[in-house]
Amino acid sequence: MPATAERPSRLPERSQMESYLHVLHALMLRDMRTRFGGSHWGYAIVVLWPVVHVFMLVTIYVTRGVPAPIGDSRALFFASGAVPVLVFQYISREVMKAVITNRPLTYYPQVKLFDVVFSRILVEIVTGFLGLLVILAILVAIGVDPVPADPFTAMCGYLAAILLGIGVGTINVSIVAFYPAWMIGFVLFTIVIYVTSGVMFLPNFLPDQIYHWLKYNPAVQIIEWVRLGFYPDLPITVDYAYTLLFALATLTLGLLLERHVVRKMT
Repeated sequence: MPATAERPSRLPERSQMESYLHVLHALMLRDMRTRFGGSHWGYAIVVLWPVVHVFMLVTIYVTRGVPAPIGDSRALFFASGAVPVLVFQYISREVMKAVITNRPLTYYPQVKLFDVVFSRILVEIVTGFLGLLVILAILVAIGVDPVPADPFTAMCGYLAAILLGIGVGTINVSIVAFYPAWMIGFVLFTIVIYVTSGVMFLPNFLPDQIYHWLKYNPAVQIIEWVRLGFYPDLPITVDYAYTLLFALATLTLGLLLERHVVRKMT
C-alpha cells in the first residue's frame, strides 16, 4: 500500500488575549514612529519638551531674583508643581488627538477605537515617566535633592495626575468626535487651568474666598497633593476623595460615551 502522506501539524492558534496584545503593540509602535518621525531623536524631543518647560520657568525666576514661596530651591518648587499638571495636560490632549490622527485604522476589523485610545494612553504614560526621570537627574546634577520627604504621597499625587489626564482625555474623545474645533478650544482651556492651578504660586496664600473656588479645580488638588510629599509642613488640606472621584467620574462618562455614542458614529 502507498504510504500515506503525513498531515502537517497545525500551528497553535493565538488566544484572544495574545491577539489583542499583538494589536496593541503594533498600534503603540505605529504611534511612536508616525508622531516622532521614526527616529530616536524625534522621541527624545517629545520626552525633553516638558523638561525644557520646567527649567525655563526656573531660569526666568532665577534671573529675576524671585525666591521660591516655600523651601530653599526654586527648581524643586516649580518642578513639583509643573510636572503633575503637565502630565495631566499632555495625556488629556494627546488622547484626544489620537482619534483624529488614527481614525482610518478603525476600518480594520481587528482595531477598535478604544484600542487606539488605550495605546496612546500607554505611550503618554511611558513618555511622561521618562521625562520625570530626566528632570530628577537634572536636579541631582545641579545639586538639588529631588527625593521628597514623603515619597508615597508625592507618587500618589503623580498617579492621580495620570488618572485625571486619562479621564479628561476620554471625555475629549467624545467632544472632538462632534466638534473637531475643540482641539484648539481645549488648548486654550488648559492654558487657563495652568495659570490658575498654582504652578508658580501657592494658592493657599490667596484670600479664602478665591482659594475656596480654586479648590474645585482638580489640577490645584493634584499639585498640592504632590507638593505635600515635598513640603509636609505646608498648611493645606487636599480633598483626596474629590480628586479621585472627579477623575473616575470623567473616565466612566468618557468610556460610556465612547461605547454608546462615538462608536456608533464610526
